[in-house]
Amino acid sequence: MAEDNRAAPEAARRVLDIPGARRTESIGDAQGKKLIVGREICLSGEISACDTLGVEGRVEAALSDSRTIEITETGVFKGEIEINVAEISGQFEGALTARNRLVIHSKGSVKGRIRYAEIEVERGGRIEGDVQVISDAEITDISSGPSGDG
Repeated sequence: MAEDNRAAPEAARRVLDIPGARRTESIGDAQGKKLIVGREICLSGEISACDTLGVEGRVEAALSDSRTIEITETGVFKGEIEINVAEISGQFEGALTARNRLVIHSKGSVKGRIRYAEIEVERGGRIEGDVQVISDAEITDISSGPSGDG
């Protein structure tokens, strides 16, 4: 029985060394405001004032006053996005305005009303719907909106 008592504290010490535990520290230390919706997490509502949104799970929301979104291969976003840079490796459906750049990676799928200043679509990436280029004048109008920092 003495051996069993020694095993429990040893196991507890190993828990502190789990690599995933450090990830939250690095997110907190990152510059700006960052939100990551992890795998198997569902989030719905409104998201604003987020410098970077990472989507690994499922999000149904309106995203505004934000700078960057990254939808990973496992990520799904349905809703409306007004953003500077969008990187899509997963699925997006809805209305997307990328004021600077829209990147659709090889496994990415974008469907809906899409507006962008610059676009890059890797081989295998898909885009469908109402797709339009934003003019320089429109970019200026959008950038000088409520946040005024564009």
